[in-house]
Amino acid sequence: MKKRALFALFVLIAAYLTLWPVPIAPVAWQAVRPPGYVGVHAENQKLGSLQHIFLSGEVGPEHVVIGPDQKLYTTVQSGHILRMNPDGSDLQVWADTHGRVLGFDFDSAGNLIAADAMRGLLAVAPDRTITVLTQQVQGQPIVYADAVVVAKSGQIYFTDASTRFSPQRWGGTFEASILDILEQSATGRVLAYDPSTKQTRVVARGLSFANGIALSQDQQSLFVCETGKYRVWKLSVFAQDLAVTDAPQNRESPQAQVLLDNLPGYPDNLMRGQSGRIWLGFAKPRNAVIDKLSGQPFLRKLILRLPRALWPIPRPYGHVLAFTESGEVVADLQDPSGKYPETTSVTETTDRLYIQSLHAKTLGWLPK
Repeated sequence: MKKRALFALFVLIAAYLTLWPVPIAPVAWQAVRPPGYVGVHAENQKLGSLQHIFLSGEVGPEHVVIGPDQKLYTTVQSGHILRMNPDGSDLQVWADTHGRVLGFDFDSAGNLIAADAMRGLLAVAPDRTITVLTQQVQGQPIVYADAVVVAKSGQIYFTDASTRFSPQRWGGTFEASILDILEQSATGRVLAYDPSTKQTRVVARGLSFANGIALSQDQQSLFVCETGKYRVWKLSVFAQDLAVTDAPQNRESPQAQVLLDNLPGYPDNLMRGQSGRIWLGFAKPRNAVIDKLSGQPFLRKLILRLPRALWPIPRPYGHVLAFTESGEVVADLQDPSGKYPETTSVTETTDRLYIQSLHAKTLGWLPK
């Protein structure tokens, strides 16, 4: 009798692990062997001495920008947009989108243009009035607005990280990103919004979690992080519904080229710095188990049936770098202890580096 009960339990567990429905339909791909922390990415402690600005209980300063008024703006998990002096004093809630702004930029009129993962592309006027600019493209909803940059022409470029997993439906931005990257269906897009016509178009599609975005100095190219495949693309701003794939002709075409490939972590935000630099942050380091599962769709489905504590989520590891428009890495700062979670990018001023983060309880910074 005892053996029958154990056998029945085994059958139930096996059935659950193989048949229980999960939200992802994984796609097989082949992860390149990671480079490790060598060469320009040699392990160091340059992020280990962060100083901190406390945020009065707010969490997750995911994006940081110095505004036209020379105040420091950042967005946090609560949906608030915070404003403060560059030294952290006079901290106040400047606006509340009732969503989750991830990336933002200012246009020439002083409007804060926000990629809200819950609400789409928004404009927050200087008087704090909030307007929804766009929530769809080609009749399809914008599911996961992530990063945004405003060109001198007024054109607004932004990423829709995933058309499969909405943060609003799947428990938040981090949870939705895990599902999208595990699935690897590569539905991320780069979009453009024209304020004069109020039209939205697709610049490029086919990215595995389209994340950070930045403009080249000549305003002719976009740099875009493809988080799920550890790389940064350089795309033409004039591209129209370009299918970005792994085919050789689409990796090195006049309209699209892979600028940085096989990075040691999951690239997140991009921010223009000084002296032509572009700063990039890594949300997490690479994970050997996840890479080995790249060609095993069934095992990735099985993982989602396990308790979350058993998921192979990469450990915290502080890591940011700066590169030139030609793809040369010119700075690499790390904190292997991971004390400051998800160092998603850097905002550079003349005297400070502000470290962005999805889950930190403070805004970290370093003197230059």
